[in-house]
Amino acid sequence: MTPIRNFCFVASLLFTIVNCAPLKVLDEQNWDEMLNGEWMVEFYAPWCPACRALEPVWVDFASWSDDLGIKVGHVDVTTSPGLSGRFMVTALPTIYHVKNGVFRQYRGTRDKDEFISFVEEKKWEQVEPIPGWKSPSSIQMSIVSGFFKLSMMLRNIHTQITEEHGIPYWGSYLLFALATIIVGAVLGLVLVFLIDCFYPAKVAVKRSDLNKASKQNEKDDDDEDILDENTQSEGKDEDDEFSQSEQDEAMADEGSQDDEEVNEKNKEETAEEGPSSSSPDVRKRRSRKAD
Repeated sequence: MTPIRNFCFVASLLFTIVNCAPLKVLDEQNWDEMLNGEWMVEFYAPWCPACRALEPVWVDFASWSDDLGIKVGHVDVTTSPGLSGRFMVTALPTIYHVKNGVFRQYRGTRDKDEFISFVEEKKWEQVEPIPGWKSPSSIQMSIVSGFFKLSMMLRNIHTQITEEHGIPYWGSYLLFALATIIVGAVLGLVLVFLIDCFYPAKVAVKRSDLNKASKQNEKDDDDEDILDENTQSEGKDEDDEFSQSEQDEAMADEGSQDDEEVNEKNKEETAEEGPSSSSPDVRKRRSRKAD
């Protein structure tokens, strides 16, 4: 009897959900509807026990949406993995309050009365909104959503390869590794192509032109070295000439000083000895004595 009761409960619950107009099913295509107006949105997964326990309460709460003037929706993260990345859903179930594109995460008690009071008494005003850089409608969170979609796609491919085709896990990992290398090489070629298009390289110079240019540079360097040597030798010759002239002048000055000293000595000796016998005055005196 227990399986029959469970089946009847699930069937009635599904019938209620399908025929319950206030509960809006949101997915990748229509999630942006919550950006307008006031919403209460649940993120759940069918395999989650807490989500299954909350489901009848959430359906009952959705029936009060018209009275509260809000919209109630839910998102299945298994069929919309991009939304779980966009809203950074790390635990299930996760409930968000949305007011004109401003997101706040609900962290209260999960029962109908608490949900109603949260909306009716505007308790959501006391909750800090999600920062702008983490807003689900931002560009960066759209990129994160794309990565989540890619990861789910790869997971489905892995499951299909291992279960349907019977390939072992190591074979699946090897295929993914090869695919990663190939995709990386292709992306690298595309990147190089784009760089060449926007920043073209300079035209390559011929090897002969390079050799000529190098020889010319070497010749110019040699000419400069020779010019420097000539300049240095000229400067050295001028310095030698200048030093030789200084030496000659110094020797001439010394010679003149020696001559002056010799003349002065001769004068002094002449003055001490008196007039010599060969002088004309002495001769005159002797001739007078003879007379």
